[in-house]
Amino acid sequence: MRRAVIDRQTTETQIALTLGLDGSGRYTVRTGIRFLDHMLELVARHGAFDLRIDARGDLDVDQHHTVEDLGIALGEAISKALGDRRGINRAGYFVMPMDETLAVAAVDLGGRPHAVVDLKLKARMVGDLPTELVHDFFEGFASAARANVHLKVLYGRSSHHQIEALFKAFARALRFACSRDRRLKRMLPSTKGLL
Repeated sequence: MRRAVIDRQTTETQIALTLGLDGSGRYTVRTGIRFLDHMLELVARHGAFDLRIDARGDLDVDQHHTVEDLGIALGEAISKALGDRRGINRAGYFVMPMDETLAVAAVDLGGRPHAVVDLKLKARMVGDLPTELVHDFFEGFASAARANVHLKVLYGRSSHHQIEALFKAFARALRFACSRDRRLKRMLPSTKGLL
């Protein structure tokens, strides 16, 4: 099984993360930010990843360090679990409807980090998560995973639904990008010969 264990310790956060790419969507997530827990649980369930996260951050200061570092830790785990990335689909996309909301995600694990998050929310907070931090999470992930991540909410009324649809679409796109294709088992999915 393709797995990774990440132990990220900084002066601002302490994150223990275990990821199984070929899992069944089992999770235990504790970040201290309940709405973020819910979003990461969705990543596990919709990505069919087994995910365990125990995170402690300086939430008395702000949620920013915890959210960004969790994106980085998840990206590091994806990169480590993929190894040399031979035989994977490399890219994936998904369009996710959620009630009145429609979100799209495209992920390329081709080695070049970049994140575009097109999310225009009316609410400043959803639950206990400042909505501006959604961008920071995905930018941290893209950088650490060496991935292109493009996320867009096409329309929606509820800020909760918009963020949730975005995380679900991301998980489904990532699931396909990480998946193995037997026809590519010894090949790098790149004409350049490197990722």
